Amino acid sequence: MKSKILIFALLFFMIGCTTKTNNAEKSAGFISAQVVDKTIATLTSENANADKALIEKGVRQVAKLWESQDGSEEDFSRFCGDNFIADPEEKKQTFLKISDYLEAIFGNFNEMTLRLQRNVQEATGPLSAIDEVFSAYNPNAHFSDDFYANKLAFTIALNFPQMSLEEKESLGNDRLAWAYARLGDLFTKRIPANLQQAYSQTINDADVYISKYNIYAGHLLNEKGEKIFPEDMVLLSHWNLRDEIKADYNKGNEGLQKQRTIYEVMKRIISQEIPKEVINSGDYDWNPFTDSIFQAGKPVAGKAENTVRYEKFLNNFKAVRAIDPYAGNTFIDRSFSEDMEISVDDAEALFKSYLSAPEIQTIARLITQRLGRNMEAFDIWYDGFKARSNLNEDKLSEQTRKLYPNADALKKQLPTILMKLGFTSERANYLADKINVDAARGSGHAWGASMKGQHSHLRTRIPPGGMDYKGYNIAIHEFGHNVEQTLSLYDVDYYLMSGVPNTAFTEALAFVFQKRDLDLLGIKDNDPKKEAMDVCDKAWQLYEIAGVSLLDINVWKWLYANPNATPEELKEAVIRLAKEIWNEYYAPVFGIKDEPILAVYSHMISYPLYLSAYSFGQIIEFQLEQYLTGKDFAKEIDRIFRLGKLTPNQWMIQATGKPLSVEPLLEAVRNSAM
Repeated sequence: MKSKILIFALLFFMIGCTTKTNNAEKSAGFISAQVVDKTIATLTSENANADKALIEKGVRQVAKLWESQDGSEEDFSRFCGDNFIADPEEKKQTFLKISDYLEAIFGNFNEMTLRLQRNVQEATGPLSAIDEVFSAYNPNAHFSDDFYANKLAFTIALNFPQMSLEEKESLGNDRLAWAYARLGDLFTKRIPANLQQAYSQTINDADVYISKYNIYAGHLLNEKGEKIFPEDMVLLSHWNLRDEIKADYNKGNEGLQKQRTIYEVMKRIISQEIPKEVINSGDYDWNPFTDSIFQAGKPVAGKAENTVRYEKFLNNFKAVRAIDPYAGNTFIDRSFSEDMEISVDDAEALFKSYLSAPEIQTIARLITQRLGRNMEAFDIWYDGFKARSNLNEDKLSEQTRKLYPNADALKKQLPTILMKLGFTSERANYLADKINVDAARGSGHAWGASMKGQHSHLRTRIPPGGMDYKGYNIAIHEFGHNVEQTLSLYDVDYYLMSGVPNTAFTEALAFVFQKRDLDLLGIKDNDPKKEAMDVCDKAWQLYEIAGVSLLDINVWKWLYANPNATPEELKEAVIRLAKEIWNEYYAPVFGIKDEPILAVYSHMISYPLYLSAYSFGQIIEFQLEQYLTGKDFAKEIDRIFRLGKLTPNQWMIQATGKPLSVEPLLEAVRNSAM
């Protein structure tokens, strides 16, 4: 599940980018080149022992940010002369004070946001309009106005200017230099507060829409018009729908009927032919094969959702595109080159090379053999390599409901779970004491703290009868996020280094935890082929999510090429692009064409351009698992996630000794004796 852990990083983006400037007043280049050069020359001559390159970089960054309302060119030069810090020790002490102040500010903004979104995120009862309005409010939207007005933003930019990715890569093990670089990432753009607030509201609206997109599976009819799911089963799209498909691989023909029925539901969601009446409602029975709905056994007329899904998507695009002129680049560039610190071109190239790898055909043949039938499109989620695929999920749910009847029960068990993973009692309690557990309204997520003294939040679905296995599996995933959040905040050496390089790295630890969910229940897999099975499972999961990630990127590229598209046109483009990617990378493996399944992911609506984090997360996880084999798991996790916010490649090198690469996974597939 997507974690909320990068609220801290998001605050960096939002706080560092907002200002009152509007389009009419925008004055890039307000400070002339001559004044900039003269200011650099003056500062250099007055500070002979200072780094000339650093002076130049800082002055130029301030000049880029300085606008007419900030003062005259003379004011600019005077400011630089008065506020440049040449003495290294004074600079360090200033940095430490800034860090302390920012921790207080970011931490309290995070706490306000957490409280404002509580009713939307947690299962606290029916939502009202007032809940949605408050949850959309962005407490820090105007903070940057003050930082530019009181010139603190300029002081930071002058003394801690932004470094390029290449410059960061050269910092090695100099932790203070890394922390300076992360402070330098803070004030690099000026984006109007009203646009940032509009973005926050738009994303929140999409999140609320998705969090209420439940399908009442107990009211679904199969191809023969029969009910085949438990009466009380409710599945959130797409997460629980996908997980139900995964859970049905050990149920013979009954399971296959369920999978085919759910896939029909997914296709109706993608095409928006799904009747509005069956979304988040159990008042009607619905046959997704014929798209017929019934009430009390009698057919009734339904109304298709039409394009609501794509309207939400388009709203996200419009909100971020309005920010583009102030950011100086596109949302695609910001998401990859800035946030992930991996270029979108490199990401696409990696995904395409993996999707085309001949090793995928080897796994597909094995899946076909194990299924005893030709693969169907939903087998992109084949889950039969895992030990749990041979277990009865109903029995697993009986066990998890007894163990975790409510959120408090799970909270009390967090130290025990950590001790089972190898943490000492003292360390387990240290970590668990900083994590709260909440019953989620949606599928579940992890929300991190942003200052010491705060708790991170583990959220998963916990129905009145207790947590079923799906909820438990998600909870263990989110718990991995929480452990990362705690280690990379409380135990990192500098506050500005808190977190991980990008969301893929926290997903990696979440996957590492999730993989051990059955072990934590006391269920051991003694299959001699377990290691080979794990390799195939990871390789197949990456095959699935790499295609979805590629679609996410391609849709955003299409939007930038077609900025005036209607929701209907966007819908047609998403479906067309999904089929094109399927036909190129999946049809040769599955033997069927024109499947739209890649377009079902809810992240595309509520978490723009997030899906690539899962692909990279799985690549990172595999390398982590390889490294952790035979080592003290808890000790290494403790060490690795204290590295904090390095660049992705530097993090991998310092964590595992090897750069980020997909080749180790492909090599493992080749070496697996299946």
